[in-house]
Amino acid sequence: MEQDIFETKRECKCAGKCGACQTLNLTYGAELSLKMKQEITLLGKFCHVDEIIPMEKPEAYRNKVQYIMQYNGGRVNFGLYRSSDGKIVHVDGCMMEDAELQSVCRTVRRLVDKYKLTVYDGRRGLVRHVMARKAFATGEILCAIVTTDGKFGCTAELAEELAKRIPAVKSVSRIINDTKTPLWMGGEEYVLYGKGYITDELCGCSFEVSAKSFYQINPIQTEKLYNTAVEMAEITEKSRIVDAYCGIGTVGIIAAKKKNCTLVGFDISEDSVKNAEANAKLNGIERAEFLCAADSSYVLKKDKTPDVLFVDPPRAGCDKRFLASVMRAKPKKVVYISCNPETLARDIALMRGEYAVRKIQPVDMFPGTRHVETVVLLSKGEIDSKKVRVEFSLEDMDMSGFQKDATYEQIKAYVLEHTGLKVSSLYISQIKRKCGLDVGQNYNLSKKEDAKVPKCPPEKEAAIRDALKYFQMI
Repeated sequence: MEQDIFETKRECKCAGKCGACQTLNLTYGAELSLKMKQEITLLGKFCHVDEIIPMEKPEAYRNKVQYIMQYNGGRVNFGLYRSSDGKIVHVDGCMMEDAELQSVCRTVRRLVDKYKLTVYDGRRGLVRHVMARKAFATGEILCAIVTTDGKFGCTAELAEELAKRIPAVKSVSRIINDTKTPLWMGGEEYVLYGKGYITDELCGCSFEVSAKSFYQINPIQTEKLYNTAVEMAEITEKSRIVDAYCGIGTVGIIAAKKKNCTLVGFDISEDSVKNAEANAKLNGIERAEFLCAADSSYVLKKDKTPDVLFVDPPRAGCDKRFLASVMRAKPKKVVYISCNPETLARDIALMRGEYAVRKIQPVDMFPGTRHVETVVLLSKGEIDSKKVRVEFSLEDMDMSGFQKDATYEQIKAYVLEHTGLKVSSLYISQIKRKCGLDVGQNYNLSKKEDAKVPKCPPEKEAAIRDALKYFQMI
């Protein structure tokens, strides 16, 4: 990597406006140092933390962009939710997004005007969001337009014109969101143009990626991440692999193809499982099975003792039932891929009685932010009998993941993934109280008697309520 990348101040037109990037005020070198400090603080107690793998050109890496359209006060707002208050900020020239994807979204915005489509205002209207995703290896682009369940009479014309204006667009679909929440991925999908997916390549494998698929947003660093994970696993032809939280099957398929071994993957999403099955066939993986399962214990019991268990959970980390099933199944190696070092540290601490932490490798997947991806190798064998002092800040970490119902972190992760909104624990506790749910003793109460407590904005309340419904808490 060139030295000036570490030392040069980065400039983005949207810096300080959208709130998506928290570290653009730092040089890239300073950002990496900050991430390493975080990794060492949280994970250095378990094992030596290797130097973070940086990105050679830490910009324009996002292979997915999503813009919100909302009618407000006589004009159409078009951009991203501002993290501080949930209002829409116009975005033009984000340095982390692929320029072609930005162009696709702007073109859809112009076509909405051309075809005189109404825009959602919180109560009525048709168009709500536009999402574009790009396969960097093939250059193919898919676009999804999120609408209410209203009449969309010009579907074919709009989709075909979009593909004509931007030939890289190979698929256009419509996703229905007729709720009051900003949720965009949860509704039915209708393909308007193309096959409904694009094809990308990672680590020598091909993957079909649809609009609602989970797929890492940084393909350059994803290859480094997955290659690191597979190398840690030391797979042979006789290995039996379980891929937990498998998504579209990426890491499991990459590992299985290298050694032609047995693979079992599972995910709670039916769409993801269908994608994974198709991708296994696409890559000639014959000994592969993918299951839609909410109860991981069934999968691990079925496979008995895997040689290697790949774990790649959401930001909330692993739930207690899954970790309990892992401890019962006792796979020889666990390769844990995490996007949240706090929940990773929590889960590792709970596995220390059975597993030794052998290697910790951070990978910078999200330049411009405080987020970092980490790969950890845990294995059976001789466990250090010495007591290990592991300290957690309960002020900064929510440990309610091992209580009944969804944790605050799980709710935050769900809201962020499905709406793009960041919600605080304070807001969640407010809405839980409104719904008659327990929030824990003195949770988020201010120490000041006369403190002014901010109230949760309506759009964030709607998103939190949707998450509570998803987790069957209301």
